[in-house]
Amino acid sequence: MASLAMAAEKLRDLSQPIDVSLLDATVAAFYGTGSKEERAAADRILQDLQSNPDMWLQVVNILQNTKNLNTKFFALQVLEGVIKYRWNALPIEQRDGMKNYISEVIVQLSSNEASFRLERLYVNKLNVILVQILKHEWPARWRSFIPDLVAAAKTSETICENCMVILKLLSEEVFDFSRGEMTQQKIKELKQSLNSEFQLIHELCLYVLSASQRAELIRATLSTLHAFLSWIPLGYIFESPLLETLLKFFPMPSYRNLTLQCLTEVATLNFGDFYNVQYVKMYNFFMVQLQAILPPTTNIPEAYAHGSSEEQAFIQNLALFFTSFYKSHIRVLEASQENISALLNGLEYLINISYVDDTEVFKVCLDYWNSLVLELFEAHHNLDNPAVTANIMGFQMPLIHGMVDGLGSQILQRRQLYANPMSKLRMLMICRMAKPEEVLIVEDENGNIVRETMKDNDVLVQYKIMRETLIYLSHLDHEDTEKQMLKKLSKQLSGEDWSWNNLNTLCWAIGSISGSMMEEQENRFLVMTIRDLLNLCEITKGKDNKAVIASNIMYVVGQYPRFLRAHWKFLKTVVNKLFEFMHETHPGVQDMACDTFLKIVQKCKRKFVIVQVGESEPFLSELLSGLPTTVTDLEPHQIHTFYESVGHMIQAEPDLQKRDEYLQRLMDLPNHKWAEIIGQARQSVDFLKDQEVIRTVLNILQTNTSVASSLGTYFLSQISLIFLDVLNVYRMYSELISSSIAEGGPYASKTSYVKLLRSVKRETLKLIEAFLDKAEDQPQIGKQFVLPMMDPVLGDYARNLPDVRESEVLSLFAAIINKYKAAMIDDVPRIFEAVFQCTLEMITKNFEDYPEHRLKFFSLLRAIATHCFPALIRLSSQQLKLVMDSIIWAFRHTERNIAETGLNLLLEMLKNFQASEFCNQFYRTYFLTIEQEIFAVLTDTFHKPGFKLHVLVLQHLFCLVESGALTEPLWDATTVPYPYPNNAIFVREYTIKLLGTSFPNMTASEVTQFVNGLFESRTDLSVFKNHIRDFLVQSKEFSAQDNKDLYAEEAAAQRERERQRMLSIPGLIAPNEIQDEMLDS
Repeated sequence: MASLAMAAEKLRDLSQPIDVSLLDATVAAFYGTGSKEERAAADRILQDLQSNPDMWLQVVNILQNTKNLNTKFFALQVLEGVIKYRWNALPIEQRDGMKNYISEVIVQLSSNEASFRLERLYVNKLNVILVQILKHEWPARWRSFIPDLVAAAKTSETICENCMVILKLLSEEVFDFSRGEMTQQKIKELKQSLNSEFQLIHELCLYVLSASQRAELIRATLSTLHAFLSWIPLGYIFESPLLETLLKFFPMPSYRNLTLQCLTEVATLNFGDFYNVQYVKMYNFFMVQLQAILPPTTNIPEAYAHGSSEEQAFIQNLALFFTSFYKSHIRVLEASQENISALLNGLEYLINISYVDDTEVFKVCLDYWNSLVLELFEAHHNLDNPAVTANIMGFQMPLIHGMVDGLGSQILQRRQLYANPMSKLRMLMICRMAKPEEVLIVEDENGNIVRETMKDNDVLVQYKIMRETLIYLSHLDHEDTEKQMLKKLSKQLSGEDWSWNNLNTLCWAIGSISGSMMEEQENRFLVMTIRDLLNLCEITKGKDNKAVIASNIMYVVGQYPRFLRAHWKFLKTVVNKLFEFMHETHPGVQDMACDTFLKIVQKCKRKFVIVQVGESEPFLSELLSGLPTTVTDLEPHQIHTFYESVGHMIQAEPDLQKRDEYLQRLMDLPNHKWAEIIGQARQSVDFLKDQEVIRTVLNILQTNTSVASSLGTYFLSQISLIFLDVLNVYRMYSELISSSIAEGGPYASKTSYVKLLRSVKRETLKLIEAFLDKAEDQPQIGKQFVLPMMDPVLGDYARNLPDVRESEVLSLFAAIINKYKAAMIDDVPRIFEAVFQCTLEMITKNFEDYPEHRLKFFSLLRAIATHCFPALIRLSSQQLKLVMDSIIWAFRHTERNIAETGLNLLLEMLKNFQASEFCNQFYRTYFLTIEQEIFAVLTDTFHKPGFKLHVLVLQHLFCLVESGALTEPLWDATTVPYPYPNNAIFVREYTIKLLGTSFPNMTASEVTQFVNGLFESRTDLSVFKNHIRDFLVQSKEFSAQDNKDLYAEEAAAQRERERQRMLSIPGLIAPNEIQDEMLDS
């Protein structure tokens, strides 16, 4: 350690050349196997060196004198930092010196085979550095770069190979990774340079491919071409020997994958019809070669399963080639008779590849099938609407009547052409259907049927795409869809094709097309399906088998509410079957039965409260009589779901008297138990302290919450019955918690006993919140419940220790204010007094403790600011300062929800104060603070998700200051010697100063230009936002990271357009996701 300390002193003195052997030793200590302390000490030394601004001047000295690769990498890391952040500020001779040195080392190392292979990692890192320099220097300050590079490449094959690597890196930097890395202007300039100098590169590539015999060089060239093909001028591809050359390399096994990737890039290009002839030629030639490499009779899934990684990559690349080619050029192939057989052969290959058991390969195929089927479906769907059809077919002129018929026959011809592949595709979708979210029963890796524990998001996304594809396929030919499904189901019954997986995928497919058929056809199809499934359940032996069939029956019936509403007999049979499954203790079956019951009841509730033909009473009444036996085998959480479902039925009963009678019967068991407990407690309060009793109380409250959430206002009679007793229990349990902590110290709050007591308090708050949230807007209901809660709930929150304050108190009052709005104004001061100061003390010590309280506290504040703003104006200036500080505290959080709530709250406050009479004094106090704090989070990469809201706050501030609404100066006259003509000029100067000191790496003129731009574009949000995005890139705060959060808003608008489109196609949004008001008229 002592030697390291001495080394540190010596190394940190950069006034003379650095001692390279000492640096080697320090780097070795950092990567070495020595003690933890040694590594930490070495790390500190290296970090100090790295942050020293003069360290980079030692880089050349280090690279020349060390043999150690890690030391070289350390030196290059220092250099990379300088190139990224300080390059343009360096004197010209230092820039040129470094540029020439790096170029020379690269040429020297790559000029002979031995050193090139040996130093490969080092050369690769040098290439990256060179490209970083190019991003600054080229084209303006290094015009001759491409000619120099091409000239060097012709001197030796190894130099040529490395030049290919550099060109590929350059292309990727400019075309693939530039968004968010460089300003729009710079990207444009580099793209133009690459385009204009491409001829030299093109000649070099062709020369290598025609003359070289060296495998590594050919591979490097193909790899570089692959990077270029997406952007080079088309003439270089189609009007040169490039395509023939590529097709010549395709049959050779060692170049097959690279060539195929290049051909895929070419296939992706799409610029009108100019090169159609070449594309057709390329496709036909390719198909001939492919049939020699991979005969059409090959069992591709089998070959893939046993193939080498190269062969597997080939099949994946093949899928990419076909899908890319068809996406852009399928119309050209189908236009003439002689190309149709080659097209159908290709589709056949693609269907076979789609059976390969590999998620990535399947995703590629599925994505294409989805787009092809959508295109066929849209033409078919729009036949009734000629104007739309014309647009799809590419006609831009008004249509004459005769043409419409012609178009119709063209569309029908096209459907016939694809009828056979589409039929095979239906089979593929049915065989490979992904698991929907509602199915809870899965097969584990040991082949046992168990309850699913984790949702797999990838599978859900895949299910969504497959479901959509199958719905389009079903619309294109309902008969074929139905025929294939029923045929596969009959094979399950006969045992010929029986397996869990086959039955599952089939039933998931059947469930997924709900809503896409005409009602009569759907009825006929379902009667057959459900009958077969119920038979299958009867004839199949074995617990696991029965569980799988049960889960499938439940899934299918849950997907078809329209059918069940129309067929009472079926509905009743299904519900009774679900009650049967509620006694089946196989894992997952009871859960799924309760979930499916809830889902069906939500869609068919009216059917259960009317007397059906041939029955003596409504089904609901019959159900309530048998309720105790139905739920005997269910767990508490399943019973709660069951009660929620029955709540929905009761809600559908129009007669008030009957409704209350049903509710009474439903709550009979829990109320009986509750009365018993309260009766015992009146004799002796200690009875309530027993753990079992506490558990029962919790369970009763949860049952009440479930029914309240489905019954809403109609739950009033039940909650009134228990409300005051519940508050007494709440108060008593709260005192119990406090006394436990007083006796047992802080650790008592972690004991299971205290946790159980807190669960009861939480559930009480949830029950009241659920009821008030669902109840209709009747302020008197609110008042009736809020007043009795003031002391037992609010007072109790203030009295408790921080560790046992329930965050639900905050969310309950937020819900109450959101519900009853201005009617709550008079209660705000009491709420404020009880929760504000004490919660702030809990959450402002750091950003981590009490996460629940944080979010709910800011949600409560937002509710007050939105609905009871006058109450905030009445606060003292001390209290208002606390509110503003807490908002700033909120948006400094990196936790997304809290920061967003804080920013939304800030926007509400800014708008409300602007409209109030205190506009001037509020903004005089807070304008500059808010601007400074928002710029701080805007330029901090951890706060990217808040970008949209940061922009809105800044826009508000700049518009306000320019509008002249602020009539008093924002600056402090005592500290600012000369008065500004107006606030706008002051804020402009203040902002320039603020950003100038925060970003010393930006020049004064860049900062001024940015600030002026903000003021100019303040009224146009999208220009304003782009202006800020460019600044973030320029200030180098946001380089080399994922910047999609800066574009989140645009993505959201796109999603909404997609939802509107889906609503217009029957079946695309599942019937149980549509909020249909006609429920079961």
